[in-house]
Amino acid sequence: MERLMTVKEVAKYLKLNHMTVYRYAQKRKIPAVKIGGSWRFKKSLLDEWLERNRRDLQLLQAQKKGAKPTPPKF
Repeated sequence: MERLMTVKEVAKYLKLNHMTVYRYAQKRKIPAVKIGGSWRFKKSLLDEWLERNRRDLQLLQAQKKGAKPTPPKF
């Protein structure tokens, strides 16, 4: 079973303030689950979330420049 990360661990991993991670979790902007009043995160889901958001950002930047977006590679 994959170990769950805390808000502080995720903040360090993503190089964000811990309050930003907490707010993202509350607003469902980041994959998280609340267990016993504390937010917990799976690193594998965070990595997938990061990759999806990176691709989305690249597509948006390409569209702003007028370029045709390239399909994602799997």
